Amino acid sequence: MHPETPEEPGAPVGRRVLLGTLALGALGVAAAPTLQRGLESFLGGAAGKDPTGLTGLLPNGGGFRYYSVASSVPRKDAGGYRLTVGGLVDRPAAYTLAELRALPRTRLVRDVQCVTGWRVPDTPFEGVRLSRLLDAAGVRPGAGAVRFTCFDGTYTESLTLDQARRPDVLVALRMRDRDIGHSHGGPVRLYVAPMYFYKSAKWLSGITVTERVRPGYWEERGYDVDAWVGRSNGRDDDPTG
Repeated sequence: MHPETPEEPGAPVGRRVLLGTLALGALGVAAAPTLQRGLESFLGGAAGKDPTGLTGLLPNGGGFRYYSVASSVPRKDAGGYRLTVGGLVDRPAAYTLAELRALPRTRLVRDVQCVTGWRVPDTPFEGVRLSRLLDAAGVRPGAGAVRFTCFDGTYTESLTLDQARRPDVLVALRMRDRDIGHSHGGPVRLYVAPMYFYKSAKWLSGITVTERVRPGYWEERGYDVDAWVGRSNGRDDDPTG
């Protein structure tokens, strides 16, 4: 999962701490905010301070937290970034950042929902519909899924081909009406609006069309492959709208 802080990059969270934080999700989305407030109060103490430094690792409703499953992530600028599209396609491609920015864009404003229970409402994302890149590549018969890889060297995700073709799935270039910075997964990330945020892979570098879904990083560790949030984020809306 790749949630993040609003502006400052911070340091990546260790896996043990991250897994402990994610354990809130096992207790249910409805319970997590209450548990979070209790943890913040306990860690902060009577004076409202946190000598442990751990409250900064807790998700909250007002913003994002920065997590990475890799110890470090290289930075990519406009000159060095490439997004490859390959696999079961007729016309493999490698897009520069300038080429992606020149394509027609879609802007979505939806809630961002983390599986651990925190939500950031009405968050704008803007980018190229993934379906446009798939159509340009020419998906071959027999294809049934799309796999995503990231330049952190570790994170992966997958969608069915039907899910990937939804109009609310973007190769995102902007977030909150600004270019996506490194801490938010830039310069390019995936945005899967109707699913929990771990499906929206940060630092996107590769799109590979495959025969079937291959579980991603967190699915291999027990998370749902189909991570629908529900009606609040458009799962049940008309996907052609």
